[in-house]
Order: sequence, then C-alpha cells, then structure tokens
Amino acid sequence: MAISYCYLLILRVDILCGIVGLFAKSPSIEQSLGAHITNMLTEMTERGPDSAGFAIYRKPVEQGRTKLTILAPSESYDWHEMKRQLTKRFECEISCEVHANHAVLTLGFDGAGVYDWFYENFPELYINSSGSTIEIYKDKGLPINVLNRFEVEKLQGTHALGHSRMATESAVTIQHSHPFSTGQDLCLVHNGSLSNHNILRENLQKQGIIFRTDNDSEVAAGYLMHRMREGDSLDEALERALVELDGFYTFAIGTRDGFAVLRDPVACKPAIMAETDEWVAMASEYRAIAVLPGADNAECWEPEPAKIYSWSH
Repeated sequence: MAISYCYLLILRVDILCGIVGLFAKSPSIEQSLGAHITNMLTEMTERGPDSAGFAIYRKPVEQGRTKLTILAPSESYDWHEMKRQLTKRFECEISCEVHANHAVLTLGFDGAGVYDWFYENFPELYINSSGSTIEIYKDKGLPINVLNRFEVEKLQGTHALGHSRMATESAVTIQHSHPFSTGQDLCLVHNGSLSNHNILRENLQKQGIIFRTDNDSEVAAGYLMHRMREGDSLDEALERALVELDGFYTFAIGTRDGFAVLRDPVACKPAIMAETDEWVAMASEYRAIAVLPGADNAECWEPEPAKIYSWSH
C-alpha cells in the first residue's frame, strides 16, 4: 500500500499544469510571436485542459499613460457605457480595443485610483493586468480554443508567457486562471503548489496587497510585487522567494523588459529551457520547444534547482 501511495503522489506532482515562455531576440520572432506561443501552449493541452491564458508584451504606450486588460462576464458586454463613465470620472483620453470578452484600455494618465473606481462602479469586471506593455488574456477551456478566441496567432510582441491549467486546488473559473499580474507589467505563471500561501496572503494584505482569488499563484505574484516595491530588483526578489515561499514550483515571470525562470530547491516540477540566436524559450516539456524554428540546433538544458535565469531587452 505504501508503494502504491508513493507512486500516485509522484504521478500527481508531475501532471499539474503546463507553462511556456518565449523571449524574442530578433525582429522575425517578434513579428510571429503570437503564432509561436500558440503552437507552444497547444502542446501543453494534456497538462492543463481546464483553462488557459497568456501574457504578451507589445505595443508600449507613451510615458504617463497606462494600459489595462479587463475581463468582462460575456462577449456582449457594453464597453461603451463603461468607457463613457470612465472618461467622465477621470477626464482623460481613453481608447478601447475589444478582444472577445476582454478589452484593452489605454488611459491618458498613470492610472492612479482606477482600480478602486472599477471595483466600486463595475464589480462585474476583473482587471487582468496593468502597465505600459503587458496584456493578459485567459479563459476556461482547452488551450487551442482559448488561443483561437483571442486570435493570438496574429499578435506581435517582444516576449510572452503562457499557462494551461489543471485545477486541483481552486475553482475552475477565468479569474483563477493564470497568468496572474499584481503590479505594473509584472506577471507570473506557476506549475506546482505553495504550502504557506495562506499566511503569506494575510501578511501581504497587511502591506496593502489586494488579492482577488484564493489561488496560491496570485500570492506568489503578490509577494514578488511587494518585494520590488520595497526596492528589490527582480533577481533579489526571487532570491528572497527561495527562503520565504514553501512548496514545490517552477515559476516563469514576465516584466516590461524580459522574463525570468526559477525552480524551487528540490526542483521536482519538470522544466526545460533552450536558446538560439533568435529566441530564448522555456516549457514544462521539450515538445513545446520543438515546434519553434531552429529548435533542432538550439542549446537545451534543464534549469538547475534554486538558480535564477533571466533575460531582458
């Protein structure tokens, strides 16, 4: 019986969720980034058929402006009324680009106070992300269906992260899906589980961090944002995370300029990385990297436990 239990436990650890990341090092990869991330994330379907999401960094707005990606309850949502009230309240120029049940708003100011205003006046909406370049889209269902809904293959950008989710510890909702963003242009996708996320959530809430779900991955994202607000660089925040986050995990983190990868000190969650002159990629399994151009000649390696890997433009 003990042997059978151990076998089942190991199997459970290995199948949870799939993550991918792609960092463009050349204009050709930037121009086809959406198509590449679509192919990569589709390969992770068996690891996460419940929901999928991706963060893409593209179309930077001018300094002093803010870009929000907002999730609505349905594709028939009245964005015009929301935009009218938002314009009236903040007296600024606002553009709205609708993608299925998501909208990307570009605000003619830095976004101060906009979160509280949204959740007070439009509680049915959910803000996926904010910043100068980040856009986050996510939904329930198979990765290919989610990706097609948002026509991801048409998007260009500098880098992107994706996640396919098998929901074992929280509800199958769009809000519980990855990626999670808790700061300007910062997002996180996570394969694994944190054991101390409840106490971390309580402590971070005392520091003013607001959480919208009970997902442990949102706590990890909130922790990194808090540390960076305190003055840490991303690498410094991740070094602290190795001490203060308990559990098993592989993180892929996106920032305005690049992305990073970190595995816990035990590193029981699968991960593979690869690099060519045109791109850097990571995934839970090599098959998601094999679909990239030039993968046959890429330098490939398994990221070491508790070691930070990062790239930036």
